[in-house]
Amino acid sequence: MNKLIITVTCDTTLTYPHNPNGPRPNNPKGLADEYVRAINAGASICHMHGSYTSDPIIQPDGRQLQIPIVEGWREITEQIRATGKAIVQFGLASIRFEQKLEMWRTLRPDMSSINFNSHDEYFQPDPNFPPAGYCYSIHPISELREYSRLAEENGVKLEIECFNTGAFWAIEKVRAGEFWVNGKREDETGLLADPLWVTLFLGWPGQSWTPPTAKGLQFLIDHLPARTNWSMSCMTPSVYWSVIAHAIAIGGNVRIGMEDCPYIEAGVYARSNAELIEKAVRIAREIGRDIASPEEARVMTGLTA
Repeated sequence: MNKLIITVTCDTTLTYPHNPNGPRPNNPKGLADEYVRAINAGASICHMHGSYTSDPIIQPDGRQLQIPIVEGWREITEQIRATGKAIVQFGLASIRFEQKLEMWRTLRPDMSSINFNSHDEYFQPDPNFPPAGYCYSIHPISELREYSRLAEENGVKLEIECFNTGAFWAIEKVRAGEFWVNGKREDETGLLADPLWVTLFLGWPGQSWTPPTAKGLQFLIDHLPARTNWSMSCMTPSVYWSVIAHAIAIGGNVRIGMEDCPYIEAGVYARSNAELIEKAVRIAREIGRDIASPEEARVMTGLTA
């Protein structure tokens, strides 16, 4: 079985704001320290949220998204890179296209997230409080084409977020390279370099939800596009560790961290993201699966030959 690639995602602001141990993006140094501890615990990909603010309501462009504060992203990126070969994966696919492109050009991440479904996320971890965060945006094929082309031009590998199988349809449309603009066909192939790196999202609240079950995961795996490597994310605390263990056991890669689930066991907040990584490492080693180093993860993801 392939070695396990662990992605860490540390920011808990939108998803579990009442987590007392969650690092905050308005403290870049503290958040960077969390990523470094997670790397030392076994993570090889840092799904990074730098400093940001959020649209308070849906804006005139029809979107309700996050707005990056570039200097905060720079500080965290530099501290991750100082550790060695850990992969810098810019998260918050919910950042507007033009802002994400600016960060690609100035900070040069290894990877960057883009949702190949539509964003429709609704975070309300405690029903006694209003939603903690909300993201809404459609991502038409024309936008995905531009994302793919500009990622290639800027040397950034896309982390393709897949909340349901509609994302796979979008992947194949972009791969085919046949686009229609104002009634005229335009051919542009080679926009997505093999192998793809996709993250499968289970139990994320919103209208792109896929059930957080072994059957839900298997349905996605059974319909994956060819030449695709996959990781998975789960956001349902009651079944989180069982779904993670299942993915590890069947040869998948996993995303671990306080953004997805801050609980080390039922009702108990982890003291740090590293503690969550250490638990995933123990699960893997109990079934005889080794952990990929950052250098190995670069080869496995297609970042280096």
